[in-house]
Amino acid sequence: MASKLQQFQSKACQASKFVARNGTAYYKQLLEENKQYIQEPATVEKCNELSKQLFFTRLASIPGRTESFWKELDYVKNLWKHRSELKVEDAGIAALFGMECFAWFCAGEIVGRGFTFTGYYP
Repeated sequence: MASKLQQFQSKACQASKFVARNGTAYYKQLLEENKQYIQEPATVEKCNELSKQLFFTRLASIPGRTESFWKELDYVKNLWKHRSELKVEDAGIAALFGMECFAWFCAGEIVGRGFTFTGYYP
């Protein structure tokens, strides 16, 4: 166990040195590649304006998202009405999707319990 800890410490030290050497160059490169998204001057007023723009843009997208939801729901209803024509591939995809949703639910439960399988902490 002590040797594993020592190996981990040495790897962490190497990673820290790598970031110290190359982190600034990566930061500058990232800013240079994305300079069209940077607002100058960066003031509190500008940040408030951008946050309001994001909020109202998201708010304006709600009708389109609800329309998409109802289209998807109509598609599922149509599949259910014509389930005798359902292909095995479609049923398999639906089953895999359901299993994936259940797996994510279980992962969320485990995280919510503090990464334990037995129960919640008191």
